[in-house]
Amino acid sequence: MNNDFPRIMSLLRKERRLSQKQAAQDLGIAQALLSHYEKGKRECGLDFLVKAADYYGVSTDYLLGRSALSDGTFITESDIPEAEAVERAGVGLNSVSATLSKKMIISSIETVFSLLAKIKNQKLTAAVSDFLTLSAYSCFRLTYRFNPKNDGNIFGIKEELALRGAEAGRSVSEGLAVAASNENAADSPLITTASLENEYKRQAAALLSLVKNSEHSLKKIL
Repeated sequence: MNNDFPRIMSLLRKERRLSQKQAAQDLGIAQALLSHYEKGKRECGLDFLVKAADYYGVSTDYLLGRSALSDGTFITESDIPEAEAVERAGVGLNSVSATLSKKMIISSIETVFSLLAKIKNQKLTAAVSDFLTLSAYSCFRLTYRFNPKNDGNIFGIKEELALRGAEAGRSVSEGLAVAASNENAADSPLITTASLENEYKRQAAALLSLVKNSEHSLKKIL
């Protein structure tokens, strides 16, 4: 059974603010059957899959979770905007997948900060910023240690202590971010897959693909 189809069907309906009764009526099926589809209790046939894709204006690949983008496309390196500061520095990676990951991460972070600017919650912005700062710090330390000839005096804290401290700091920042987000400001912008794709275009492709790739990795761990 496809695990993504139920989640995406429910997401699309709710993002469009449709009741299950209305959507079922429009799709020509019983509400109970649509409920089973959205809960993953039943698998739909090919005809319904195509009908649902047409109804929501998305591709069947998106409904099945194969593509992170509603039009069913798969992003490549050229689809993601250049991160100017990094590109000007002449960073070159031999692996195409590593280059794609680099651009995907940078573009996603830029989108996150753009969304934070619209939310206008200083505590949330500060917590996310601290979390990302400590993450980048840890990544640099792990990269730096790869060559044992690199002089450790570039850092003021011993490696083991620093990495543990950074992990603890990220946990604290994450907790503060969760607390801030629980304030649930009614006037904050509503974020949907459609709003991301419409406003951020190629940046949204990077962010939504990063979400998909991250959850694919997490499912192997959890």
